[in-house]
Amino acid sequence: MNAIVLKKTGWTAAWGMALGSALVLGGCVSAFEPKTDPTSPLAPRVQQLVDENRQYPRWADFPRSSSPLPAPAEVAANVGRLESRNAALTAETARIDWTLNTDPAAFVAQVNRRVDASQMSPQTLRTAEQIEAYAEELRQRAKAPPPIDRPRPQ
Repeated sequence: MNAIVLKKTGWTAAWGMALGSALVLGGCVSAFEPKTDPTSPLAPRVQQLVDENRQYPRWADFPRSSSPLPAPAEVAANVGRLESRNAALTAETARIDWTLNTDPAAFVAQVNRRVDASQMSPQTLRTAEQIEAYAEELRQRAKAPPPIDRPRPQ
């Protein structure tokens, strides 16, 4: 139903976003011109610093690069070198015999054979119940001992 209303009224998503961003940013306008409390003892110094640095930074204040820009011929040579390396890499990648497009069932069987042939650690062969029993044993060992009864002075 909202789509029909939007079509009838001529509102689009772009207009809605523009209006929403204008409303959101409209509240921030006063934040860019903060006022200094005139009763503050630092107010004259703050205003002086603001006035001195109002135009900062300027491009003239930034240091120039110490190394010269490369010549257009050097840039073109670098681009050509990169493109030839890209072509060589693409050709090398095309020569790879990718085996991932084979039958998935055969791939799973091959992986299962490799896993079955490898030696498993005793920790891996534990069942879920054995693991839970071991964890409970560790929890019991980690409990603090009961407090010692000490006679209290009277």
